[in-house]
Amino acid sequence: MFTGLITDVGELIGREDGRFAIRCGYDPDDIAPGASIACDGACLTVVTVRADGAGAAFTADVSNETLSKTTLGSWQLGRRINLERPLRAGEELGGHIVAGHVDGVARIVDIRVDGESRRLVIEVPPDLAPYVAPKGSVALDGTSLTVNEVSGARFGINLIPVTLTQTTWGRKKPGDEVNVEIDLLARYVARIMEFRG
Repeated sequence: MFTGLITDVGELIGREDGRFAIRCGYDPDDIAPGASIACDGACLTVVTVRADGAGAAFTADVSNETLSKTTLGSWQLGRRINLERPLRAGEELGGHIVAGHVDGVARIVDIRVDGESRRLVIEVPPDLAPYVAPKGSVALDGTSLTVNEVSGARFGINLIPVTLTQTTWGRKKPGDEVNVEIDLLARYVARIMEFRG
C-alpha cells in the first residue's frame, strides 16, 4: 500500500520489451529484489537493483495488462517519473490509501495559474467518472490529490507549489495523459451497491 505522497522523481534510462530500467535517488542497499515501488502510480516489482551515482537504478518487468491500463506503454527514455516506496507499518498516513493499481488513463484538459498554485481540469474515462466525488481523493500519476469540483467526466484539482516542484506536475501541460487510481473505498462501495440493486 502507498499514500500518494511522492518521495522521489526518477528517470527512465532503459526499456527493452517489457523490462524497464529507472534511475532514482533511493539508497540501493534499501531496495531488495521483490520490493514494490509505485512508478507514476503503477505498482512495479523490482527485479534487479544496483548503485548508480548517489542513488540507485532498478529494473522492473511491466506486463501487457499494465501497458494496456496505464501510460507506461508510451514512456520514452528520459521520462521523469513520480516514485513512492510502500507505506511501512507505523508510518504516518499523510495522503490517502493508494493501492498502486491504476484504473485507467485520464487527460489534462486545462491548466490555469491561481496565485502560487495551479488549477487543473482533468477528464477521466466515462466508466470511472461515477467514482470521483467533490472533496474526495484521487491518485493521479501516483500523487494523492483532493477533488475540488466535478462536472460529468471532468473534475478540478489544485496543485500547491511544493507539489509542482517536488513531483513531475510542474512539467505537465494540457493534453498530457496521466494514470488515475480512483479511491479504494469508492470502488468497494460501488461493488457492494451492484449486489444490493
